[in-house]
Parts: sequence; structure tokens; C-alpha cells
Amino acid sequence: MKQTVLITGASDGIGLECAKVFAAHRFDLVLTARRTKRLIHLKNWLERKYDITVIVIPMDLTKDEAAEELWKKTRGLGIRINILVNNAGFGDYGSYLGADWKKQKDMITVNINSLMQLTYLFGNDMCKHGYGRILNLSSAAAFAAGPMMAVYYASKGFILSFSQAVAEELKGSGVTVTAFCPGPIRTGFETAAGMKSPKMYWLLPVASPRKAAEAGCRACMQGKTVKYYSLTTQVLNIASRISPRWSTRKTARQINEPCDKSQGLSLLIRK
Repeated sequence: MKQTVLITGASDGIGLECAKVFAAHRFDLVLTARRTKRLIHLKNWLERKYDITVIVIPMDLTKDEAAEELWKKTRGLGIRINILVNNAGFGDYGSYLGADWKKQKDMITVNINSLMQLTYLFGNDMCKHGYGRILNLSSAAAFAAGPMMAVYYASKGFILSFSQAVAEELKGSGVTVTAFCPGPIRTGFETAAGMKSPKMYWLLPVASPRKAAEAGCRACMQGKTVKYYSLTTQVLNIASRISPRWSTRKTARQINEPCDKSQGLSLLIRK
């Protein structure tokens, strides 16, 4: 029987690339995001190219009731979700006390609350059938506190810890949970977060969204609990474990800050 994948935040970035990866392997898809036109365009393209069924359910996950509503809609359509990709999320750049409070609250709702509730609702359904895969998008940001992006870094740290705990609880159930931790990726995230030429995109290797999606989807289907994507991310993970916390948070602040492109060293590193 054909399996169905639900992907949140599927209109761009890693979510869009995950949709293409699963479609190429002939999985049916349920795609959700706020941008209806983009989802419909993606649906039409995927169905023509791969001869699969794609259902579009526009949803704003900043709304408290959205996750449960999404679950109810899939059940109402008689769709069994075999694989859940919790990709939706966003960040914000700037000091915490100077930030817009609603944006911080919405970030927690999307990055944490909706991910938790979707994992809970669809995870229970999967357990009843004895099979399921859940892929939760964490980040290398999970490895340290992140000054100037305090809530985003904290949310990704939560996802990494939460996913590992639930994965351990589900051992032997046929259902697995994977926390995927990529490093910097050019997805438009930095623009949406209000970051202006952050140093991380100059000092660290920047991954392809497609390659990252392929690695995340593969780890999910293999049932891995944690996937650190790229050698750089693996090194950062180890470094964060052996370094003093004051050191990791200062380093995080430095790479989050805007890069002065006039500095020869930065240009040299980029090349």
C-alpha cells in the first residue's frame, strides 16, 4: 500500500525539497503552509512529474488551534499519515528585550507547540498501526545559547532534546523520531529573520537545501534518532560539548552578527 507523507512549511526551503525527495520515491503527499498559491503550484508540478497524489491543506501554524485542525482535516479526508515532517519554523534577529513580543510568541507556537502537538496526534495514530516515521527539523543552533536569536536557538535546543526523549520512549513500537540538525542553508531563512549578511554564511560552509533534504529524509526513513548534517555540524556538536558555555555563547553571538564585507579576511574566507 502506498504511504503518505505530511510536510509542514512545504512552500519553500527544506520543506519544499523534502516534498520533491519523497515525491521522487513515489510517496503521496499532504502539504501545508500559509502560502496557498505556492502550494497549489507545487502540487500541480509534483503530480505531473511523478504521478502521485498531492493534497494541499493551507494552514497558519501560529494559530493555537491549527495543529489539531490539521490533524482533524487529514482524518476527515480518510488519509493515514505514515510519515510526518515537522519542518515549519522561523527565527528572528535582534536583542530579546527589544524584540516584538507577538513574533516571539508566534515563534514558540510554530517551532515548539505545533511540532509537539503534531508529534503527539500523528504519533499516537502511528503507534496504533505499528509503524511510522517522524522527522523534526532542529539545527546546529541547538548546540548552544544564541545571543541575538535567543528564542530561535532555544527552540531548536528543545526540539533536539524532545525528539531524542520521545524516540527512546518509542523503541520497539515501529515508530521512530529523528531530529535533523543541519548547519547554515540558503533558504531565505536569514531574510525572513531580519538578518543582514550574518557572518555564519561567510565563515561556515553553506549547504544546498536539496542535499540537506535528501540527508534528512534518508535518516528519517532509516529510523535514526539524530542526524548531524555535514562534517562542520558534527565538529560544532563536539566542540559545543567540550567547550565552556561562556565560550559557545560568545561564539554564537559572533557568527550571528552582520559581516563587514569590506574586511579582507571575511572575503578571503568566503573564497
